[in-house]
Amino acid sequence: MLHEYQEVIRRYIRNRHGVYALYRKDKLYYVGLANNLRSRLKQHLRDRHGGLWDRFSIYLTIGDRHIRELESLVLRIVRPAGNKQVGRFGRAESLRKQFANEIRQQERDRLAMLLGMTMPKRGALAKKMLDMQGVMGRLGRYLNGRRLRLKGWYKGQTYRALVMRDGRIRFEHGLYASPSLAAATARKTQTCDGWWFWHFERAPGDWVRLRELRG
Repeated sequence: MLHEYQEVIRRYIRNRHGVYALYRKDKLYYVGLANNLRSRLKQHLRDRHGGLWDRFSIYLTIGDRHIRELESLVLRIVRPAGNKQVGRFGRAESLRKQFANEIRQQERDRLAMLLGMTMPKRGALAKKMLDMQGVMGRLGRYLNGRRLRLKGWYKGQTYRALVMRDGRIRFEHGLYASPSLAAATARKTQTCDGWWFWHFERAPGDWVRLRELRG
């Protein structure tokens, strides 16, 4: 096509932005981006990729505002053999550390529940209290000197709890050191992300997830 139908290809892709993919025997070999797709494809017939691909696909974009992000996403998903780099995101944030921390927290809560501990030992309790009180401090404008009301919904039922001034969670007749322990008790499960389960009233009638307070 590049040699025999140059005029047809030129009308469609000349000076156009986009992402292209090179294939060899129906297997993805290389992904790239270009401001001039026709010129880049012809270049790949002569550079280090020459002879290593026999088919191509092109994906035209309107402008090039997000073209690098598109290329990076493709590279990270499929990791073609011909690409030496996986691409970068200018303002990306890795959630790996946050994800790991939340998993560790759920495992601690699960262990506490398995051992029948609604409250951890004094040292851990103090740490949890400080963390929760820090959240409460950032949220002072929502409390107005009152205890923070929480709601959670599960299988058509509404569950209600209170965040005490010392940071503990009161649910039914128990006091819990973390939102996750209280949520797991409400749902009758071993673990539950209480920051996701519980909601607080940010404004009259506006209930949002408790995790919003962590920001």
